[in-house]
Amino acid sequence: MNEKKDFKFDKKAEKYDDSYEGKLSEKFYTLVNENVQLTDGMTILEMGCGTGTILHRLSQRCSISGYGIDVEEKMLEQARKKCPDMQIINCSCDNTPFEDSSFDVIVACMAYHHFPDKDGFSKECARLLKKGGRLYIADPKLPLPIRKVLNTALDIHKINGRIYTADEMNANFSEYGFKRAFDKSDAYAQIICLERI
Repeated sequence: MNEKKDFKFDKKAEKYDDSYEGKLSEKFYTLVNENVQLTDGMTILEMGCGTGTILHRLSQRCSISGYGIDVEEKMLEQARKKCPDMQIINCSCDNTPFEDSSFDVIVACMAYHHFPDKDGFSKECARLLKKGGRLYIADPKLPLPIRKVLNTALDIHKINGRIYTADEMNANFSEYGFKRAFDKSDAYAQIICLERI
C-alpha cells in the first residue's frame, strides 16, 4: 500500500494556538489578514481551517458569512468554539458539500502543502468560487536548496506534503481557470492570490 501519511494535529488541538506550531503560524495569519480583500456580506470558505483563527480574524474586519472545513475533528471543535455563528464541518478539500459558485473568497492558510490531492483541490476551488472570486493560499516560502531537500525527505518517508513556489502554485491553478492577481512574502511565509476567471 503506497498511501502517504500526514501530520496529525488532533492531539494538539486544545493547545495548538499557544504551541510552537501556533506561534510559527502567526506570520501566515498576519499575511492573510492583511491581504484578503473583504467587503460586508461576502461568503468565505476556509479550507483546512484548523482552530478557526483566520475565520475569526476576518470576521472582526467585516460582516461575513463564514464556513470552515478540516479533516481533524478536534481542531474543528476548537474552531466551532471560536466561530459559533459559522458553519464548520468535517470534510476533505477536494469533495465538499457546497453548491457551485457559493463563495466570494476561499482561503487555505498553512494547509495547501498538506492536501493530498492538489488537482482535486484546484477543481473544487474552481467549482465553488464565483466568477471573479479569489483564492488566497498562504504557505511556507523556502530557498530552493532547502525546499528540494525537504520535498525529497517527505517523498522518501512517504509523508504527505510538498512545498511550492508562487510560480508553481500559479501554474498548478492556471489550467483550472485561475489567473494570478498578486503574491507577497515575508521571511518564511508567502501568500498568493488567484482570481477565478
